[in-house]
Amino acid sequence: MTDLFPPFLLFVAGALVLPLIPNGHPRSLAAVIVPVISAYFIWMMPEGMHGQFLFMGQELTLLRVDKLSTVFGLVFCLAAFLALIYAWHVRDTIQQTTSLLYAGAAIGAVFAGDLISLFIFWEGTAIASVFLIWARRTEGAYSTGLRYLIVQVGSGVILLAGILLQYVDSGSMAFDAMTLGSPATWAIFLAFGVKCAFPLLHNWMPDAYPAATVTGTVILSAFTTKLAVYALARGFAGTEILIYIGAIMAIFPVFYAVIENDLRRVLTYSLNQQLGFMVVGIGVGTELALNGTVAHAFASILYQALLFMSIGAVLFRTGTAKASELGGLYKTMPLTMIFCVIGAASISSFPLFSGFVSKSLILSASVHEGHYIVWGILLFASAGAFIHSGIKVPFFAFFAQDSGLRPKEAPWNMLLAMGLTAFLCIAIGVYSDPLYALLPYEVVYVSYTTTHVVTQLQLLFFSALAFAMLMRTGIYPPALKSVNLDFDWSYRKLGPALIGAVRYVVRGIWGGLIGTGLRGVNWGFAALQRAHGADGLLARAWPTGQMVLWIAVLLGATLLLNYM
Repeated sequence: MTDLFPPFLLFVAGALVLPLIPNGHPRSLAAVIVPVISAYFIWMMPEGMHGQFLFMGQELTLLRVDKLSTVFGLVFCLAAFLALIYAWHVRDTIQQTTSLLYAGAAIGAVFAGDLISLFIFWEGTAIASVFLIWARRTEGAYSTGLRYLIVQVGSGVILLAGILLQYVDSGSMAFDAMTLGSPATWAIFLAFGVKCAFPLLHNWMPDAYPAATVTGTVILSAFTTKLAVYALARGFAGTEILIYIGAIMAIFPVFYAVIENDLRRVLTYSLNQQLGFMVVGIGVGTELALNGTVAHAFASILYQALLFMSIGAVLFRTGTAKASELGGLYKTMPLTMIFCVIGAASISSFPLFSGFVSKSLILSASVHEGHYIVWGILLFASAGAFIHSGIKVPFFAFFAQDSGLRPKEAPWNMLLAMGLTAFLCIAIGVYSDPLYALLPYEVVYVSYTTTHVVTQLQLLFFSALAFAMLMRTGIYPPALKSVNLDFDWSYRKLGPALIGAVRYVVRGIWGGLIGTGLRGVNWGFAALQRAHGADGLLARAWPTGQMVLWIAVLLGATLLLNYM
């Protein structure tokens, strides 16, 4: 049965049927049912290779079912279910259908057993997701969507090049563990890195996610980058360079998130930071580290979605997500505030919340393998996450000042989605055994030890103290209307400016050369005119004796040159 109905086909079928269903509650209900049925199929599928067939002489595998693919498939279905409840009120056919196609493509990718199938679904996520940005229907969203699409399709082109090179090298299209050392594997690694938002390749994310619709940002936060995490875990587990890439990813977004005014951009930088923890876990590559990566991906999808949901609800009711324009919303949006605080506690790894039981696995794996400096960096990054997402986001949105805004509470469907997500964040933190049971390897680990709990509480306490002191002394960056420059400035502003300057210089040099050449030609024509014109020197009548003399001179010179 699963061979006939792979889970991604349910999403495709749902997207095709959805426009035929009357708009409103019936269509929203139909959309929500799709991930539920898909999750059931995934849960029931036996491990092994399914859905295999030949295509142009190559054996393709649509369903490679093991614990790694299953846990990502389940959390993707869960994320789609929660996001579609959150978007229940949306009456936009484009958003509804592309949300299903996007989720289906991501689920298809995690079950792909060969590189060709992976590439098809990889590009499917890019094409489907861009409509969640364009659905905002503004000129800025259109331009941002084009930039996003260029990056995502570019990642696919690099992946395709790597696949072709890999086939030339090995004669196989299987999607298995790889080692860096050939142009093929480096190309595939780079393609995964683009979607995972590696440093200097990350700018598409803070550019695109805040530009999407209120509901579109929630959906975008769940799939693209976590698909890249899955691909890295499948293909490059234990690759040491990932440890250092992940450490950089975990640290640099902290500074951007602290100074950013747009709270959805703050959350996007925090998402980039959380990916760093996962990449470190993949680089360490032990069973404990990979379990931590998968657990953290699962938990991150939920608490990041909850934070985006809460700020999205604020944006939906007030029309802004700028910290400088918000504050005091706890008075009229108390439930949204509570859910935001739960998401903030989860991302900050408070004990009894989901982030604590997932992040501690990665930290412990780093220490066990002797990566003490990386462990220290991750601790600093954890403190930074608490400051910019655990404190800043709820503080500036709901408490910092009285903005005078008195919006209504979020719609019932948004509250329901946030409530379910918040419940899962707490449930996983309180009782982590069901999550640990889904992980790829057996978990022999206890999160709630005295050392873990006391260390984390100390870290959070001193981080809160530092935030309070910075606020009291006025050192903490205030919420201001501003534009913060990231690395994309180098190719969006500096690059075009340099190209323009080079073009100006080249044009000036070329123009000078052409002008000099034309003046030389004109001078030559003038000289010829003076010599051969009607009144020119050579046009005059010369005595025959002088002409004979000149001929004799020329002949003598010729003979002399020939002799030499």
